[in-house]
Amino acid sequence: MDNNLNILVKKANSGDRKSLELVILEIKDLIYNLSLKMLLFPEDAKDATQEILIKVVTHLSTFNYQSQFKTWVYRVATNYLLSHKGKKSVEFAMPFEDYAKLIDSGQSDVVRYTTNEGELSLLEEEVKVSCTQGLLLCLKSEDRLVYILSEILELNGNEGAEILGIGPENFRKKLSRSRAKIRNFLSNKCGLANAKKTCRCSRKIDFLINQNVINPKSLRFAEFTQRSIDLVGQIGDLEKSVAIYRSTPNIPAPQVIMKTIKETILID
Repeated sequence: MDNNLNILVKKANSGDRKSLELVILEIKDLIYNLSLKMLLFPEDAKDATQEILIKVVTHLSTFNYQSQFKTWVYRVATNYLLSHKGKKSVEFAMPFEDYAKLIDSGQSDVVRYTTNEGELSLLEEEVKVSCTQGLLLCLKSEDRLVYILSEILELNGNEGAEILGIGPENFRKKLSRSRAKIRNFLSNKCGLANAKKTCRCSRKIDFLINQNVINPKSLRFAEFTQRSIDLVGQIGDLEKSVAIYRSTPNIPAPQVIMKTIKETILID
């Protein structure tokens, strides 16, 4: 696929609009999911994805084919995401200590919002993804990107360092710190990561609905994913903190992104 993508990029740089559209189709979900993991809120991720795609298109001629095209795309994306915070993301981001208080608040053994099993399943998944992805916002921007690139997207240290424009040793140090912070938090608070802990996604449903953190009438994540809660224990040879993140499948970029990009760059 990488070789085919390079061919499409060359054609796009020669003025082939159809090839340009195919390049965008190939990378839009990649950029959206990186943005979503970085910014948590789909509204912020959608705006960031559109801006990043425009940067990719307008700078496409600068790609020198010395690295994988997707590596170059990740670098364009991370450069943007390091400076773009996202309105909702900024409002929600908090220190680990404050996030711990949010986790401890409002746990209940009874879900009062609904007794419908299908709806409960969706809400439980929504809590799981919202809570664990929100935890990433406790990390500083570059540390968060290091963790996402390595632990969730499974890029090696050299690739991650190249994408962020830092040395491999620096990348490894940042990863070690970020990994320890996420692992320690989940181990101390999350029942998925540590069965001895009392917090369960179902116990937070009513509280997070009441706090307007999740909207049961407009779910951000659960309608696009399978039951990743059930997959955590099935991922072998991984510590639970990593399995929690890797169990969540990619979410397709909203269709409006492609429509906007087509209108912006005049793809016929």
